[in-house]
Amino acid sequence: MDSLHPNRSNLEDEEEMDTKPLKHDDSAPTSSPSWFTPKRLLSIFCVINMINYVDRGAIASNGVNGSLGTCTDGGTCTSGSGIQGEFNLSNFEDGVLSSAFMVGLLVASPIFASLSKSHNPFRLIGVGLSVWTLAVIGCGCSFDFWSITICRMLVGVGEASFISLAAPFIDDHAPAAQKTAWLATFYMCIPAGVALGYVYGGLVGDYLNWRFAFWVEAIFMLPFAVFGFVMKPLQLKGFSPIESKTSSTSVEIASPVIEDSEVSDINGHDAVRVEGIMAQASDKGSESEGAFGIMNRFSRFSEDMKVLLLDKVYVVNVLGYIAYNFVIGAYSYWGPKAGYNIYHMSDADLLFGGITIVCGIFGTLSGGLFLDYMGATISNAFKLLSGATFLGAIFCFSAFCFRSLYGFIPLFSVGELLVFVTQAPVNYVCLHCVKPSMRPLAMAMSTVSIHIFGDVPSSPLVGVLQDYVNNWRETALILTSILFIAAGIWLIGIFLKSVDKFNEGDENEVSTVEKANMKPLLGVNRNEMIDDPGEA
Repeated sequence: MDSLHPNRSNLEDEEEMDTKPLKHDDSAPTSSPSWFTPKRLLSIFCVINMINYVDRGAIASNGVNGSLGTCTDGGTCTSGSGIQGEFNLSNFEDGVLSSAFMVGLLVASPIFASLSKSHNPFRLIGVGLSVWTLAVIGCGCSFDFWSITICRMLVGVGEASFISLAAPFIDDHAPAAQKTAWLATFYMCIPAGVALGYVYGGLVGDYLNWRFAFWVEAIFMLPFAVFGFVMKPLQLKGFSPIESKTSSTSVEIASPVIEDSEVSDINGHDAVRVEGIMAQASDKGSESEGAFGIMNRFSRFSEDMKVLLLDKVYVVNVLGYIAYNFVIGAYSYWGPKAGYNIYHMSDADLLFGGITIVCGIFGTLSGGLFLDYMGATISNAFKLLSGATFLGAIFCFSAFCFRSLYGFIPLFSVGELLVFVTQAPVNYVCLHCVKPSMRPLAMAMSTVSIHIFGDVPSSPLVGVLQDYVNNWRETALILTSILFIAAGIWLIGIFLKSVDKFNEGDENEVSTVEKANMKPLLGVNRNEMIDDPGEA
């Protein structure tokens, strides 16, 4: 904990700043919870991320997903198991179910990122986790294909708030010398969570019922959803409250009115009249905000998107990430089947799963630690991304060239270890190449892009390729070659002029008093907040 002492005071000061009651008195005392340290923030977010990906693994496990019933030629039939067996789903419907959460995730990610400009991001995470918890309960209570599909979409909606906002929070409060190591710890939960989900889903599905797997997940997530509302909210770096802008607009509206009015006696009734004019102007400002709020938000979103698309560093980083995710997504889906056909592995699922888990955890952590050792800069991140991906591609490509399984396993393991080194650096670039107020949107659009253009189309396209060439070794080699393209794209980033904008001033940065006026997520009465200064 000693290594965090220089940063802890900054975090506590920021908490005080962001959670001060809506009062005009700057001297009002505020206390921040002494137990809420940066390391605990990281731990909480890691557990939440782990639960998210346990759910991904659980619904894909044999115990939860199950199989259709079968009948022999002799007329002996066995009943199906899990979701597929109970709802009698075709393989296509089962495939739709496994990826339905993507719809909610892709639609809601930019929405939550945009809302973070006018509502406290910490509270938005609470809303998202609440939606996630209710949706997972709904999955356990579903009664047919459409009911569980809709619930899976809502799971994606709930996850969207966390995916867009957690990484910026971690980057804000991580020690300066360990930022990518902290991001690596967070993203390490992805392979670990999926692996745990396979085991968890199998055990619960076999010994209880597939529905219990979802209900238990909801029980574990519920405390974190509540935590998002009861904990004093943190504020992301570079964000200003929408109300500070509204207040200034109201004053501007009121000022000319007051100047034109004939105020002759400040101690008489005219003072009351001035207050009435101010209140009327404030009401007009609120009406105006309600009328044009949606239009203004859409306009601001369009402007922010234009900034992202014109940022060469951001675009190159995401393009490389798309090519990388295209390969990783296809590996995760087709890897076991390719291994079974090329090397006749009877336990291909276990082998590929084990390699991915171990290499995913150690590779992700190593990437963060190595970038911190090199010096966490955007240029160094691109060097690590390009170099590790290029070497990983060589090892993976060589692995599929081997005829022997004993040659394939060590080469492919080293290749996957190097490929997973990219997780922390690629997200570091995404967070640091834009202004602080743009980070949630940058993360959201990165997530949307790598799924829409990466892992979502890769599986069916690789299937089409395999149908055409009818040779799994050739298909695997062609797929792996795309990693060289990813390395080449990230190589371009080394030569781009890059500026770390983490500490760059932003037009949205405001004073302590203005930050205290962050718009409540749930319509809390302003007068009640003033009367009760102890309420966060």
